[in-house]
Amino acid sequence: MMLFAVITRANYILIPMDASQKNHLKAYGIAYWILTFEMDVQWLLNYQGGSFMFKYDKKFENECLIRGVSYQLIADAKSSAILSEIADPEANMDAVKLEKPPKVAVYSPKSKQPWDDAVTLVLKFAEIPYEVVYDEELMADALLKYDWLHLHHEDFTGQYGRFWSQYKNAGWYQNQVKDEEARAQALGFNKVSELKLAVAKKVRDFVAGGGFMFAMCSATDSYDIALSCEGFDICESMFDGDGADPNMNKKIDYSKGFAFYNYQLSTNAYEYEFSTIDTYQQRQSQWGIQEKDDYFTLFDFSAKWDPIPTMLCQNHEQRIKGFWGQTIGFHKKYIKPDVLVMGEYKAYNEARYIHGDYGKGTWTFYGGHDPEDYQHRVEDPPTDLALHPNSPGYRLILNNILFPAAKKKKQKT
Repeated sequence: MMLFAVITRANYILIPMDASQKNHLKAYGIAYWILTFEMDVQWLLNYQGGSFMFKYDKKFENECLIRGVSYQLIADAKSSAILSEIADPEANMDAVKLEKPPKVAVYSPKSKQPWDDAVTLVLKFAEIPYEVVYDEELMADALLKYDWLHLHHEDFTGQYGRFWSQYKNAGWYQNQVKDEEARAQALGFNKVSELKLAVAKKVRDFVAGGGFMFAMCSATDSYDIALSCEGFDICESMFDGDGADPNMNKKIDYSKGFAFYNYQLSTNAYEYEFSTIDTYQQRQSQWGIQEKDDYFTLFDFSAKWDPIPTMLCQNHEQRIKGFWGQTIGFHKKYIKPDVLVMGEYKAYNEARYIHGDYGKGTWTFYGGHDPEDYQHRVEDPPTDLALHPNSPGYRLILNNILFPAAKKKKQKT
């Protein structure tokens, strides 16, 4: 009888997202799953690390138990008290209603395995459904079906990640070139770079129409470069059969890109770098950063006045472990003034996590390859997220997944 009384008084389930949570990553999957039942979820910004609260249902409680997610059963009075605390004008907190599960697409070659990319890895672990799309689907306007798009670690400039100097004799590299060239020809393009530009423009239009785009590693700077260098050749002969335009650095139209300006392109095809945007070279040759000291800090935004960056930065830690990738971070001097920097390594003026608007939609760039694999290398084994269920770095990815589900508020003036 006592157990029955407790259950009947439990009108809500609270999933705490502070240090008390056993599995932060799967908690996002629970929130997403509940939305599929047309049940609203309250995302309590800055309350116990960005907790989730929703109406009690026995099947919801059972699912928390099955997935190993920490939760609390609370009564109406407790939920009202929480919302009252959050509503206090002096409290840097807010409650955002999540209403509809976003339809998620991942732009990635079909041959890639889930562990080749941090986003697909964490989506699988969190049990959030997604569909893989690539050039064929984008050129057929398949993005119209989706709310959220992740750009796999792609090179949108058509230079195959600039892996040529080190891996030109490797079978995987040769197969990639062969596949990409065949795909470009089949879709009516003479060069891979021309196809990738067309794809980049499809993504641009998706964002302009109200889509949410998230990119990591080389899909960040190479995407912007592709858009800004439309109309002239930036690929040397080993990439596309003819030489690059010697005046390319004088022809860049920075207004076409989302995030960056005033950068210069790398004119050395042997260099593992696209441009001066990325901090990779300085990290290697100048800064001497060691893993034990490599952290970036999330900015603290006003939850009531800046709900979007607040959502994107929800975490149980503000200091996030750094991690490498082909594109690691962005020199702040090359970031456009209207772009929002959400995470930085202040000592080196390096931005790691940035966000902006384009048309009716938004984009987010996150530097690095895998938040729990410090120096991910080609053919490294997959990261086992069961060993990192509370990863703050991976939480930033999942914040972006839930962000489109939020009920949009009127802009404060």
